[in-house]
Amino acid sequence: MDNHPFDLKQNGLKATAPRVKILELFQASDRRHLSAEDVYRLVLAEDADLGLATVYRVLHQFEEAGLLKKSQLGNSKAVYELNDGERHHGHLVCTRTGEVKEFFDPAVEARLKEIVTELGYDLSDYVITAYGLPKRA
Repeated sequence: MDNHPFDLKQNGLKATAPRVKILELFQASDRRHLSAEDVYRLVLAEDADLGLATVYRVLHQFEEAGLLKKSQLGNSKAVYELNDGERHHGHLVCTRTGEVKEFFDPAVEARLKEIVTELGYDLSDYVITAYGLPKRA
């Protein structure tokens, strides 16, 4: 596992029990986006002895090390996802349930690059979050 992108040591972090547990939870979760509270609930469900403050601290450390990406997806609630090197993507958040769907549209990305260039900048990063409700059938 020496060159795995989620290797703690390769990312400058010691493999402490809390870090290993939280990384394993992200890797095993069927949900891609987890809040700190979601992680804490998963920790409690596995009877792991971690407090909420430790969860927040580890999530911040993972974000700083580049293991996780943090997004604000409504209700001022931050969610985290593994930084697996996938291309940029946007998020669609259901305003009723909070469900998050990811999307990628090359035309949107190309237009965003054009806009940035027109304004005299080089695009280094971007975040797109859209909100809506499912259409009724």
